[in-house]
Amino acid sequence: MTDLTVHLTRDDVVRGLRSDVLTGLTATPKTLPPKWFYDARGSELFEEITRLEEYYPTRAEREVLTDRAGEIAGLSSARTLVELGSGSSEKTRLLLDALRDRGTLREIVALDVSEAALTSSVEFLRSAYAPAAVHGVVGDFTQHLALLPGAAPRMVVFLGGTIGNFVPVERAKFLSALRDNLAPGEWLLLGTDLAKDRDTLVRAYDDADGVTAEFNRNVLHVLNRELAADFDVAAFEHVAVWNEEEERIEMRLRATRAMRVRIPAMNLEVDFAEGEEMRTEVSSKFQPDRVASELADAGFALTKWWTDKLGRFGVSLSQAAE
Repeated sequence: MTDLTVHLTRDDVVRGLRSDVLTGLTATPKTLPPKWFYDARGSELFEEITRLEEYYPTRAEREVLTDRAGEIAGLSSARTLVELGSGSSEKTRLLLDALRDRGTLREIVALDVSEAALTSSVEFLRSAYAPAAVHGVVGDFTQHLALLPGAAPRMVVFLGGTIGNFVPVERAKFLSALRDNLAPGEWLLLGTDLAKDRDTLVRAYDDADGVTAEFNRNVLHVLNRELAADFDVAAFEHVAVWNEEEERIEMRLRATRAMRVRIPAMNLEVDFAEGEEMRTEVSSKFQPDRVASELADAGFALTKWWTDKLGRFGVSLSQAAE
């Protein structure tokens, strides 16, 4: 039997989707949050993206974790590892192995919006890391941080550069909320993609095989299925641009013709002009001093900073300050 605590039901998800669609598609410019990419097909596509030659972040982060997991375990001596947006918990196993080898691991907490993904992950973790207790939490890390279980000292793990999907105001709010739910001395392990040349960044989000384009358009399939919308998915083209001023990649969908989209489940009609772009994701890229500054502003003290050998991706270990 799988130990799952459900804070996010199917009805909650649908309500959240409707709210985001109403807010985003009636705004100027139009936007949709990236979390709606990730139905079963979207998750498969993202896994494919992580294996692409152009998409360096997953490989770079894994290199850091492979090289530094033992050091991270030694510095933190964490009793509980809490992973936000855990999915399959694949990369986290490097840390779990190191904590187990050090003899401190007692609990594993995996939080994800997908109950199906968590069920599979928790079953694996329970088998692989017995006698450590394993808790799966179906929830949203922007809403349910205060409800996470686990005995201190905890190490919260937030990998994959996901922190970059928040705009600065959202990022500050999230980091402050996370600090508020940790005791002084508990840990945050954070993965941040680093700023680099425009061409490398754009290629990572606009691959030659078109996988990222299909992933981007998948959000329209989600709206068609969940809200009975009538988006002509093929009429939108994938765009990835580097916003130099904001230091972030922006993924957009561009309408190739003028059209009116009907969303009968919400009694909503939305007009798109030919060439109009709808932003579906931001992915901020960081300078190391910016990471340290934002952590400090939220109440974390940076303890250690690592990058891969090419300096493409940063992993920081920080501690909740007094």
